[in-house]
Amino acid sequence: MSRRRRFSASDRSEYLQALVTEFQDTDSEEAREQVLANLANFSYDPRNVEDLKRLQVTELFLDMLTEESDNLVEFGIGGLCNLSADRDCCDQIVQSGGVELVTGCLSSRREETVLSAIGTLMNLAVTDTRPLASCDAVLQCMLRFSLSRSPRLRNLAIVFLMDCCTQEQVEQAKQQLQGHTQTALGIPLPEASDSGS
Repeated sequence: MSRRRRFSASDRSEYLQALVTEFQDTDSEEAREQVLANLANFSYDPRNVEDLKRLQVTELFLDMLTEESDNLVEFGIGGLCNLSADRDCCDQIVQSGGVELVTGCLSSRREETVLSAIGTLMNLAVTDTRPLASCDAVLQCMLRFSLSRSPRLRNLAIVFLMDCCTQEQVEQAKQQLQGHTQTALGIPLPEASDSGS
């Protein structure tokens, strides 16, 4: 019998409760980061989603998006990205005003944070809980990311534009960006790679 099978649902539920309690009770920044990273990892497994919803972990992850610590923001948005595969969690994110917080993560300097934000927005768009693709700022961000030197960021942005937007929306956003060098949501255009080469 594998270790995974011996870890019963009740054991898992108790462990998740202990993690949430530890996160709330500790004053150590390092401990908070470690516990939050664990919760984000557990949120990847669909077997844990009901317990995490009961423990209001979606709200906890949302709260982390306003923290000053880049690590807490990264783990918070990573957990939201995982949980947003669940329709109820998507609804909770929207009802809690979380779309704006998630969108704000697009301006992070950390690639993992940005990737998780895009993934979360894609999951929200799939559930049709909000017309995210009609948001000009998000569309312009994705167009900028689609020019990124990072293959992961570039490819995910392209998938977002293909799956979550109409061709008309993309063309309109391209027209709005033409001739502009200002940033969308604080994200600069990628550096030109063909200058002098």
